[in-house]
Amino acid sequence: MWKDDDELFSLMRARLFPAVVGDILDTLGFMHQFLPPAIKPVERSMVVAGRAMPVLETNCFERCAPGGKSPLSQQAFGLLFEALDNLAPNEVYVATGSAPEFALWGGLMTTRALHLKAAGAVLDGYSRDTTEVLELGLPVFSLGGYSQDQGPRGKVVDYRVPVEIRGVRVRPGDIVFGDQDGVLIVPREAEEEAIALALEKVGTESSVRLAIKQGMSTVEAFRTFGVM
Repeated sequence: MWKDDDELFSLMRARLFPAVVGDILDTLGFMHQFLPPAIKPVERSMVVAGRAMPVLETNCFERCAPGGKSPLSQQAFGLLFEALDNLAPNEVYVATGSAPEFALWGGLMTTRALHLKAAGAVLDGYSRDTTEVLELGLPVFSLGGYSQDQGPRGKVVDYRVPVEIRGVRVRPGDIVFGDQDGVLIVPREAEEEAIALALEKVGTESSVRLAIKQGMSTVEAFRTFGVM
Protein backbone atom coordinates (compact mmCIF):
# COMPACT_ATOMS: atom_id res chain seq x y z
CA MET A 1 0.00 0.00 0.00
CA TRP A 2 3.05 2.23 0.29
CA LYS A 3 6.49 1.86 -1.23
CA ASP A 4 8.59 3.72 1.35
CA ASP A 5 8.45 5.79 4.52
CA ASP A 6 7.75 9.01 2.61
CA GLU A 7 4.55 7.50 1.22
CA LEU A 8 3.64 5.83 4.52
CA PHE A 9 3.85 8.97 6.62
CA SER A 10 2.12 11.11 4.01
CA LEU A 11 -0.69 8.56 3.97
CA MET A 12 -0.94 8.55 7.76
CA ARG A 13 -1.08 12.33 7.97
CA ALA A 14 -3.70 12.54 5.22
CA ARG A 15 -6.06 9.69 6.11
CA LEU A 16 -5.44 8.51 9.67
CA PHE A 17 -5.26 9.82 13.22
CA PRO A 18 -3.67 8.30 16.34
CA ALA A 19 -6.97 7.31 17.95
CA VAL A 20 -7.98 4.95 15.16
CA VAL A 21 -4.53 3.34 14.95
CA GLY A 22 -4.53 2.99 18.74
CA ASP A 23 -7.90 1.22 18.58
CA ILE A 24 -6.43 -1.27 16.12
CA LEU A 25 -3.37 -1.85 18.30
CA ASP A 26 -5.73 -2.66 21.19
CA THR A 27 -7.28 -5.44 19.09
CA LEU A 28 -3.81 -6.75 18.22
CA GLY A 29 -2.87 -7.00 21.89
CA PHE A 30 -0.74 -3.83 22.11
CA MET A 31 -2.85 -2.10 24.76
CA HIS A 32 -0.42 0.39 26.34
CA GLN A 33 1.01 2.39 23.46
CA PHE A 34 -0.05 5.98 24.17
CA LEU A 35 2.41 8.29 25.90
CA PRO A 36 1.14 10.30 28.91
CA PRO A 37 -1.64 12.74 27.95
CA ALA A 38 0.32 15.69 29.35
CA ILE A 39 2.61 15.52 26.30
CA LYS A 40 0.92 17.92 23.89
CA PRO A 41 1.80 19.73 20.64
CA VAL A 42 2.98 23.29 21.09
CA GLU A 43 0.27 24.21 18.58
CA ARG A 44 -2.98 22.27 18.47
CA SER A 45 -3.00 21.56 14.74
CA MET A 46 0.44 19.94 14.71
CA VAL A 47 0.66 16.28 13.67
CA VAL A 48 3.82 14.21 13.95
CA ALA A 49 4.40 10.98 12.02
CA GLY A 50 7.83 9.40 11.74
CA ARG A 51 10.26 6.87 13.15
CA ALA A 52 11.55 7.15 16.69
CA MET A 53 15.11 8.21 17.38
CA PRO A 54 15.12 7.75 21.18
CA VAL A 55 17.39 9.95 23.31
CA LEU A 56 18.28 9.19 26.93
CA GLU A 57 18.66 12.20 29.23
CA THR A 58 19.78 12.55 32.83
CA ASN A 59 19.91 15.31 35.41
CA CYS A 60 23.22 16.89 36.34
CA PHE A 61 24.12 19.73 38.66
CA GLU A 62 26.79 21.69 36.81
CA ARG A 63 27.80 22.13 33.21
CA CYS A 64 31.18 20.42 33.64
CA ALA A 65 32.35 18.40 36.64
CA PRO A 66 36.13 17.91 36.35
CA GLY A 67 36.21 15.40 39.19
CA GLY A 68 33.71 13.06 37.56
CA LYS A 69 34.74 9.59 36.43
CA SER A 70 32.70 9.61 33.19
CA PRO A 71 33.96 11.55 30.16
CA LEU A 72 30.47 13.03 29.93
CA SER A 73 31.05 14.77 33.28
CA GLN A 74 33.43 17.12 31.51
CA GLN A 75 31.23 17.53 28.42
CA ALA A 76 28.61 20.26 28.51
CA PHE A 77 25.20 18.95 27.39
CA GLY A 78 26.66 15.42 27.18
CA LEU A 79 25.88 13.86 23.80
CA LEU A 80 23.08 16.30 22.98
CA PHE A 81 24.68 17.74 19.86
CA GLU A 82 25.78 14.34 18.58
CA ALA A 83 22.25 13.02 19.04
CA LEU A 84 20.70 15.99 17.26
CA ASP A 85 23.15 15.79 14.36
CA ASN A 86 22.37 12.07 14.02
CA LEU A 87 18.72 12.69 13.11
CA ALA A 88 17.75 11.28 9.72
CA PRO A 89 14.85 12.19 7.40
CA ASN A 90 11.42 11.15 8.76
CA GLU A 91 12.81 10.58 12.25
CA VAL A 92 11.37 11.92 15.49
CA TYR A 93 13.65 13.01 18.32
CA VAL A 94 12.11 11.32 21.41
CA ALA A 95 13.77 12.41 24.68
CA THR A 96 13.18 11.12 28.21
CA GLY A 97 15.01 10.16 31.39
CA SER A 98 15.46 13.39 33.33
CA ALA A 99 13.22 15.12 35.85
CA PRO A 100 11.14 17.87 34.17
CA GLU A 101 13.19 20.77 35.50
CA PHE A 102 14.48 22.34 32.29
CA ALA A 103 13.79 22.54 28.56
CA LEU A 104 14.86 19.57 26.45
CA TRP A 105 14.29 21.35 23.12
CA GLY A 106 14.42 24.84 21.67
CA GLY A 107 14.58 27.01 18.60
CA LEU A 108 18.12 26.24 17.43
CA MET A 109 17.46 22.52 17.77
CA THR A 110 14.33 22.97 15.67
CA THR A 111 16.32 24.77 12.98
CA ARG A 112 18.86 21.94 12.84
CA ALA A 113 16.17 19.24 12.80
CA LEU A 114 14.39 20.93 9.90
CA HIS A 115 17.63 21.07 7.91
CA LEU A 116 18.04 17.32 8.49
CA LYS A 117 14.44 16.74 7.30
CA ALA A 118 13.41 15.24 10.62
CA ALA A 119 9.70 14.69 11.29
CA GLY A 120 9.53 16.36 14.70
CA ALA A 121 10.32 16.09 18.40
CA VAL A 122 8.47 14.43 21.27
CA LEU A 123 9.73 15.34 24.72
CA ASP A 124 9.02 13.84 28.10
CA GLY A 125 9.79 17.27 29.48
CA TYR A 126 9.56 20.93 28.54
CA SER A 127 10.42 22.87 25.39
CA ARG A 128 11.26 26.54 25.00
CA ASP A 129 11.59 29.29 22.37
CA THR A 130 7.96 28.57 21.57
CA THR A 131 7.49 31.58 19.30
CA GLU A 132 10.46 30.52 17.18
CA VAL A 133 9.33 26.89 17.12
CA LEU A 134 5.88 27.97 15.93
CA GLU A 135 7.36 30.16 13.21
CA LEU A 136 9.53 27.28 11.98
CA GLY A 137 6.59 24.87 11.95
CA LEU A 138 8.28 21.60 12.95
CA PRO A 139 5.86 19.46 15.00
CA VAL A 140 7.08 19.63 18.61
CA PHE A 141 5.30 17.89 21.49
CA SER A 142 6.20 18.54 25.12
CA LEU A 143 4.86 19.11 28.62
CA GLY A 144 4.68 22.82 27.81
CA GLY A 145 6.89 25.85 27.57
CA TYR A 146 9.59 26.53 30.16
CA SER A 147 12.64 28.72 29.53
CA GLN A 148 15.05 27.17 32.04
CA ASP A 149 18.15 25.97 30.18
CA GLN A 150 19.44 22.41 30.08
CA GLY A 151 23.14 23.46 30.12
CA PRO A 152 23.97 23.21 33.84
CA ARG A 153 21.06 20.88 34.67
CA GLY A 154 20.96 18.00 32.17
CA LYS A 155 22.94 15.89 29.75
CA VAL A 156 22.20 13.41 27.00
CA VAL A 157 23.93 10.16 27.97
CA ASP A 158 22.97 7.98 24.98
CA TYR A 159 20.82 7.85 21.86
CA ARG A 160 19.39 5.29 19.45
CA VAL A 161 18.71 3.06 22.44
CA PRO A 162 15.33 1.78 23.70
CA VAL A 163 13.73 4.04 26.32
CA GLU A 164 10.52 3.98 28.33
CA ILE A 165 8.12 6.83 28.98
CA ARG A 166 5.77 5.96 31.85
CA GLY A 167 5.98 2.29 30.97
CA VAL A 168 5.64 2.72 27.20
CA ARG A 169 8.66 1.24 25.42
CA VAL A 170 10.02 3.33 22.55
CA ARG A 171 12.60 1.59 20.37
CA PRO A 172 14.63 2.97 17.47
CA GLY A 173 12.51 2.73 14.34
CA ASP A 174 9.11 2.40 16.02
CA ILE A 175 6.50 4.71 14.51
CA VAL A 176 5.61 7.86 16.45
CA PHE A 177 2.18 9.23 15.53
CA GLY A 178 0.75 12.16 17.45
CA ASP A 179 -1.87 14.90 17.36
CA GLN A 180 -3.61 17.09 19.93
CA ASP A 181 -5.29 14.02 21.47
CA GLY A 182 -2.11 12.07 22.19
CA VAL A 183 1.11 10.50 20.97
CA LEU A 184 1.01 6.84 19.93
CA ILE A 185 3.96 4.47 19.61
CA VAL A 186 3.40 1.80 16.94
CA PRO A 187 5.79 -1.16 17.38
CA ARG A 188 7.68 -1.87 14.19
CA GLU A 189 6.60 -5.51 14.10
CA ALA A 190 2.92 -4.48 14.09
CA GLU A 191 3.03 -1.42 11.84
CA GLU A 192 2.02 -2.95 8.51
CA GLU A 193 -1.01 -4.79 9.89
CA ALA A 194 -2.01 -1.92 12.18
CA ILE A 195 -1.91 0.74 9.45
CA ALA A 196 -3.74 -1.45 6.92
CA LEU A 197 -6.51 -2.28 9.39
CA ALA A 198 -6.74 1.36 10.50
CA LEU A 199 -7.31 2.44 6.90
CA GLU A 200 -10.14 -0.10 6.66
CA LYS A 201 -11.63 1.11 9.93
CA VAL A 202 -11.60 4.74 8.80
CA GLY A 203 -13.64 3.75 5.76
CA THR A 204 -16.14 1.87 7.93
CA GLU A 205 -16.41 4.77 10.37
CA SER A 206 -17.35 7.04 7.48
CA SER A 207 -20.27 4.72 6.73
CA VAL A 208 -21.27 4.70 10.41
CA ARG A 209 -21.14 8.49 10.58
CA LEU A 210 -23.36 8.80 7.54
CA ALA A 211 -25.85 6.26 8.92
CA ILE A 212 -26.07 8.06 12.27
CA LYS A 213 -26.59 11.40 10.52
CA GLN A 214 -29.47 9.78 8.67
CA GLY A 215 -31.08 8.68 11.94
CA MET A 216 -29.70 5.19 12.68
CA SER A 217 -29.39 4.50 16.42
CA THR A 218 -25.97 3.81 17.90
CA VAL A 219 -27.18 0.33 18.97
CA GLU A 220 -28.19 -0.49 15.42
CA ALA A 221 -25.04 1.10 13.97
CA PHE A 222 -22.76 -1.00 16.15
CA ARG A 223 -24.76 -4.14 15.37
CA THR A 224 -24.55 -3.38 11.65
CA PHE A 225 -20.97 -2.16 11.28
CA GLY A 226 -19.19 -3.48 14.39
CA VAL A 227 -17.52 -0.08 14.87
CA MET A 228 -18.30 2.85 17.15
